[in-house]
Amino acid sequence: MVNVAAELIDRRRLRRRLSFWRIAAILIGVAALVAIPLVGGYSGGFDEESSDQIARVSIEGMILKNQKFLDLLKSLKDDDHVKAVVLRIDSPGGTTAGGESIYEAVRAIAEKKPVAAEVGTLAASAGYMIAAGSDHIVARRTSIVGSIGVIFQYVNAEKLLDTVGVEVNAIKSSPLKAEPSPFGPAPAEAEEMVRRLVMDTYQWFVSLVAERRKIPLGQARKLSDGSIFTGNQGLQLKLVDEIGGEEAVRRWLEKDRKVATGLKFVDREPEDASGFSIFASARSLAYGLAGLDARAPNVEAALLMKAGRLDGLVSLWQPFSSRTSVQ
Repeated sequence: MVNVAAELIDRRRLRRRLSFWRIAAILIGVAALVAIPLVGGYSGGFDEESSDQIARVSIEGMILKNQKFLDLLKSLKDDDHVKAVVLRIDSPGGTTAGGESIYEAVRAIAEKKPVAAEVGTLAASAGYMIAAGSDHIVARRTSIVGSIGVIFQYVNAEKLLDTVGVEVNAIKSSPLKAEPSPFGPAPAEAEEMVRRLVMDTYQWFVSLVAERRKIPLGQARKLSDGSIFTGNQGLQLKLVDEIGGEEAVRRWLEKDRKVATGLKFVDREPEDASGFSIFASARSLAYGLAGLDARAPNVEAALLMKAGRLDGLVSLWQPFSSRTSVQ
């Protein structure tokens, strides 16, 4: 009996030791995953950022006002190692306030160093607004550019509410308060108010295009009817400066703007945008499982993009199968 009891005790001790080392191995593995980006990717990134370079930033998906992205652009403006900035744009647009804030940040950079825009698949609406802030726009022949305009959409759910038997009442301080409302047809005065709002922003957008692209205001108005164009058409219409990609951008920087030859393109991202790679991957996976856009800067933006709903005026080219609703 004594031997059996001793054997059982030894087995339990062995199991405990095995459990301890298994847990330790898992912890060491997790620590290694976290340390790899720090030792490898991050140290390499620091080396790159401390040498002369051409900074490249990506503007993808829905354009919203993003303070961390604006902070990145400001840091590139003030960084003496950054000799030029390239905006790699692939966006259908977004809120006009978001596009305006990035446009202004791009113009601030351009006052100190060259800025070029490299259009991928799409630079429409607010995406094109940002591209117009650069000194030189390069696009592929089959890229899509344009959709210069502003839209304000709202829902009238009156029939739906009647069907389900819901009546919505309101006491307002004035007739135009909270108009247009989704609970009934918009009064003519409300439609006129929104029309004035849209046209004021539209006129600003058209003037911006005319000034930046150096085309007559009348011609800019003709191009600003919401039409989209291929990169090749955009070249003929002076909405694009050159057909090509990264090499065309490099040639322009080195030949026309006298940037030192052979500088490396370095991808720059907002602070904490990628974080530790393990956490960024986990976030992307979670967004994907939830059916959300992994490129969204945060959960709120991802949900807005999923719903196709944005707050404020929108300069957008049909990024969703559903209609964009703005209230």
